[in-house]
Parts: sequence; C-alpha cells; structure tokens
Amino acid sequence: MKRFVIDTSLFVNPHVRIFFGKTSDAAVKGFLKKTGKKKSEFYMPPSVFKELSHFLSEKVANELELHIKKRAPNTYAIYLPAAVLYDFIEDVRRRLNKGLRLAEQFAQDNQPDNQPKLRKLRDKYRDAMRAGLVDSKEDFELILLSKELEGILVSSDEGVLEFATKIGCETLHAKKLSAMLKKLK
Repeated sequence: MKRFVIDTSLFVNPHVRIFFGKTSDAAVKGFLKKTGKKKSEFYMPPSVFKELSHFLSEKVANELELHIKKRAPNTYAIYLPAAVLYDFIEDVRRRLNKGLRLAEQFAQDNQPDNQPKLRKLRDKYRDAMRAGLVDSKEDFELILLSKELEGILVSSDEGVLEFATKIGCETLHAKKLSAMLKKLK
C-alpha cells in the first residue's frame, strides 16, 4: 500500500489543482473521487490541514478530514544528516545577503512616489528569500512526516521537494499525482 503525504499546494496552487478541479473546493472533491477506491493512504500534518482549511468551505474540509489521516511527525525521533542542515544554513545566509543587496539598491534609488519600484523590490525580495526554500514549520512537518512514514511527498513547492530529496524521501510533483492515481489499482 502506498502512502502519500499531501501538501496544500495540491488544492490551492491554480497550476496544480486544475488536474482535480477549478477551485480549491472542486479540487478536493475531484481528489476524493479519484482516491476513494484506491488502496493508498493519504496523510497530512494537522498544521498543514489547518492551513488548507482556510481555503475550503467547512463542508468540503470536513469531507477531506474523513478521507485523510492527520498525523504530526515525531520530531524527537527523526534523524537528519548534519550536512543537510549545514547546506540549509549556507543557503539562508546567501539569500539574506542577496536580500540585503536588493534593499540597499532600493534605498539608494529611492525617490518620492516610488510605488512601482517598491512593488518590484517586494517581488524581487520574495523571490530571493523564499523561492525554493523551506520557509515554514508546515513545510518542514510535511518533509519530516514523509521521512517518518517512508511515504511519497506530494507538493508543487520546489524548496520542499528539494529538501525532501536531500534527506532521502520519495517525492512527486503535485502535477503528476492525478496521472499516478490512474495507474494505481
């Protein structure tokens, strides 16, 4: 039996949820329809489920809650190689320096009525600091639960997928889950 650890991006990211439905609610319903008779288990950390429930109607969230298993990872028992954390710290330091350079550049060019430039700074700063990085407790819990269960981590977050791969987790980009479900008996 395959175990899947599901990220919110499966239902929230418009480029991914389209494989199950047009809206978040419709995507959950499509997911439930496609997974209903599969001999697989679907997990989600409680913190991730809580995050997802903000995007769903109460009725749909309740339906999903009956279908998936909410489970927190045992954060005290999971081993992570020091080399992975070392690389993570180096990546964060590199990003902080890049963000600082962007802010300095903006400060030097700052002029009154600078809203378009400020928006551009925010976008560049967000890309420099967050894109491809595990940047939340929820992301980390997904990875740890996948490691603990030896399950397949399903996400469209590149940072989550990359970190999970580094610690030996099986991963699947969320865009490919629908096709994989068709192959499962």
